[in-house]
Amino acid sequence: MKKKTEGVKIIATNKKAYHDYFIEDTYEAGIALEGHEVKSLRLNNVNMKDSFAIVKNGEIWLVGVHISPYKMATMFKIDPVRNRRLLMHKSEINKLKQKVEQKGYTLVPTKMYFREALVKVEIGVARGKELHDKRDAIAEKENKRKIDRIMKEYGAR
Repeated sequence: MKKKTEGVKIIATNKKAYHDYFIEDTYEAGIALEGHEVKSLRLNNVNMKDSFAIVKNGEIWLVGVHISPYKMATMFKIDPVRNRRLLMHKSEINKLKQKVEQKGYTLVPTKMYFREALVKVEIGVARGKELHDKRDAIAEKENKRKIDRIMKEYGAR
């Protein structure tokens, strides 16, 4: 049996999502793309900074992801920030819809990657952080960095 991490090439991660939200659960979804968008993704020309997902008419749509146009594509120019449909099973979509209808939850893309030849998006069910939560997270990160620096300094002697 194959490991889940085998054949995976990460294209982009949404670091802002981890800063602004508590990610409680993640789901993997395919994404409907045009051919030249996939070529552009192979060159890592994507920005997921202010993106989110919505459930509409029994489908999940990815909003706000900017995939830069592929420079060698000549024929069809497509809007780089267009809404893109995510491909998931109906049961998963219904679960996500129920979660989003609860107060304070939203769907945020956390990662985009190639699994073998297919482009996948990891969607996180997220709850927004308050300002003091963000400050605590930054302080915790800085403390961990200091501890690691001290451990490295004393461990090297």
